[in-house]
Amino acid sequence: MDEKTEVRRVCFCAGAGPHLTELVAQCMPEPAREHFRASRIEFLKGVRSLIDERISSLSREASKGASIPVE
Repeated sequence: MDEKTEVRRVCFCAGAGPHLTELVAQCMPEPAREHFRASRIEFLKGVRSLIDERISSLSREASKGASIPVE
């Protein structure tokens, strides 16, 4: 089996991925790229907020039970 066949077997795009990424980067103006980058960051901050809220919710539920004084 030659090296090209192995690349196609491992990667469906056969190495075209980096070329396509470069093509898209050349076609998109810098302000648009900055906007999409900021958008990704804000999206991840939203996901982080949801995760933090869920963690808080689970932490509050863990304290179930009654306190019984022992004499």
